[in-house]
Amino acid sequence: MDGGSSIKIVMEGRMTHHTIIINININSSTSCILTSAPPFPTSLTSKSCILTSSSPPIPISRTAKSPLNLPSGFGFGFGFGGSPLVRMEDQPFTGPRKNLTTSNHLRHVESMSHLPSGAGRITRLNALILGEALASEEDDLVFPSEAFSTQAHVSSPRKYLEMYERSVQDPSRFWSDIASQFYWREKWGQQVYRENLDVRKGKIEIEWFKGGMTNICYNCLDRNIESGNGDKIAIYWEGNEPGIDSSLTYNQLLARVCQLANYLKEVGVHKGDAVVIYLPMLMELPIAMLACARIGAIHSVVFAGFSAESLAQRIIDCRPKVVITCNAVRRGSKIIYLKEIVDNALLESAQNGIIIDVCLTYENDSAMKKEMTKWIKGRDIWWQDVILKYPVTCDVEWVDAEDPLFLLYTSGSTGKPKGVLHTMGGYMVYTATTFKYAFDYKPTDIYWCTADCGWITGHSYVTYGPLLNGATVVVFEGAPNYPDVGRCWDIVDKYKVSIFYTAPTLVRSLMREGDEYVSRRSRKSLRVLGSVGEPINPSAWRWFFNVIGDARCPISDTWWQTETGGFMITPLPGAWPQKPGSATFPFFGVQPVIVDEKGVEIEGECSGYLCVKRSWPGAFRTLHGDHERYETTYFSSFPGYYFSGDGCSRDKDGYYWLTGRVDDVINVSGHRIGTAEVESALVSHPQCAEAAVVGVEHEVKGQGIYAFVTLVEGVPYSDELRKSLVLVVRNQIGAFAAPDKIHWAPGLPKTRSGKIMRRILRKIASRQLDELGDTSTLADPAVVDQLIALADC
Repeated sequence: MDGGSSIKIVMEGRMTHHTIIINININSSTSCILTSAPPFPTSLTSKSCILTSSSPPIPISRTAKSPLNLPSGFGFGFGFGGSPLVRMEDQPFTGPRKNLTTSNHLRHVESMSHLPSGAGRITRLNALILGEALASEEDDLVFPSEAFSTQAHVSSPRKYLEMYERSVQDPSRFWSDIASQFYWREKWGQQVYRENLDVRKGKIEIEWFKGGMTNICYNCLDRNIESGNGDKIAIYWEGNEPGIDSSLTYNQLLARVCQLANYLKEVGVHKGDAVVIYLPMLMELPIAMLACARIGAIHSVVFAGFSAESLAQRIIDCRPKVVITCNAVRRGSKIIYLKEIVDNALLESAQNGIIIDVCLTYENDSAMKKEMTKWIKGRDIWWQDVILKYPVTCDVEWVDAEDPLFLLYTSGSTGKPKGVLHTMGGYMVYTATTFKYAFDYKPTDIYWCTADCGWITGHSYVTYGPLLNGATVVVFEGAPNYPDVGRCWDIVDKYKVSIFYTAPTLVRSLMREGDEYVSRRSRKSLRVLGSVGEPINPSAWRWFFNVIGDARCPISDTWWQTETGGFMITPLPGAWPQKPGSATFPFFGVQPVIVDEKGVEIEGECSGYLCVKRSWPGAFRTLHGDHERYETTYFSSFPGYYFSGDGCSRDKDGYYWLTGRVDDVINVSGHRIGTAEVESALVSHPQCAEAAVVGVEHEVKGQGIYAFVTLVEGVPYSDELRKSLVLVVRNQIGAFAAPDKIHWAPGLPKTRSGKIMRRILRKIASRQLDELGDTSTLADPAVVDQLIALADC
């Protein structure tokens, strides 16, 4: 383009937000940054255009009439595959609303005609600003309001870009500056981090702040008390039954933690020893985690919904000194007898040579009285009988940043759970930082994450991340639909919750109940919403935004994993526009890449395998007792990268869209369940000869479990047998892993080498029969027609 050429632009509209970013694709090497003060000018000259290349200035015609379609060329230019960019920084302007519709790049917008009003079409709008209007099917962008952005930690794309570039160009200084805000008994060495993510170059290793001596419990509690927050509420606890509640200040929480820590030391728990925690969402659960951390013990929290067999597997693998549980819990109207599950697990572990001498049991008298609990003298100890006798102060065990903090078992495709190991220092720095920025946390916020501490979300964003920031956290024992589906909003109003973080599964289940239970509560305290566990579909996103947040609360739709320790790709409220269903852009220090099946990085708009190059402080360090599996599972598929196991799309604007698992792990309501685990349970049934499990889309849970079952010769199909098969899975793994569908299979589609063609099973399960592809390579192609014929039997 020569100096005499012009671009014709017409801009119509009104937008009241902190930053507008407009992309003008002039050619492959140029872009503009436009700045203007209100009112928005009718013409823009070359004086207001700054080129980002060496090209000459580009005059812009005063008689511009060609439409500028926004944001079909919208791009941040962050180096994530987006287009060149134009910025109009920090200036609101007035006038009619401009057209901001975009093309449907990657099928992320679907019809909402059958959904509740909050998720339905609102044809009068094409774009919106927080607090001004509802999100509709046509809205690909939701802009932060000026009022929100001006008070946000990251108030504009420019601010984000400055911080992000520093985090990837000079990670040592960036993370050292943040880490220095915490207490370290001794600072780390000159080398802030050390990494090798390439199996071709030797052992996979990640280290951050090695040599630094610290303690995460001290930083969560003592540091906040010393800064004057001892009387601030640390935890609001809401029981299963309305009206049953309690709370702890930071002073009180520290005292309770120290009492338990002193007891654990007395019964022989030392630095590096494991403690298994099998508790529901009582305050005693985060207390137990913090007590272990204080004395340098490694906690392994097991979700109190796993079966005795699954619990036993974890006990056998980590060989704990103590198991902590409670006698029972009431979830909704149902009582779960946890102590009985633990008894059976300890029996099984003993048969495998792992004998536990101490089972510390909390009496949860709202669910079960002490005298009704089965008891083994000498091993079982009542929490209330002993813990309160111990001192309320306990010396801190200072540990190296690379010493283990916890083990958390996650499902694997081989059927054996993987013991993900996180360490003290890097995890502490990363979870605290992600919590602060992704939720735009302020000291006055009341924060509620609905996750259970049995999962990574409960570790990072119920316990450690919030408490490291001195936050007030709501912990809820019960079920979100008990006594009715308005319980969540009762809790929000009761505690004046301002940040609400939950799973798409819960959003979809509440969405099915309609708006009534939401609208009859105030929810005026809410200012930020969050989503975790799986990709949130755009319709659920809009309902969450429109109905729960009254179209005024940004949504932090976070992507991360047990292995990553904290958020990896997430919106930062106030920093940039959101697209319903997109995780948007990477967090500081995270360098995501999308690769093809050969491991070649793909630029621009694309779909492929999501990987991460370079390490980050919160990354897990190994799999307990199996570093070879660690390397094989996460680093061998694409050498030089951490492979997430997830598929991902990046649209032409640079936004990331997670598309789900690409391996044999199914994500059910945020719970990762290995297909091999479920198959193993099914095949243990005496009448099951073979089983193959795949994931299918589920309206509420995100993914459901679909099981193809081949019966022993001569056994007839029956509904009773279906129920029996489901029950086997429930008993061996847990209710959350129960198959949603049992599909009778006279045979399974296999190659001549015996490999099951799961691709074909997924297509049959999803009823995508026109996409079965070539079946000629199967040992018995006729089995496909047999499976299709039995689909509805």
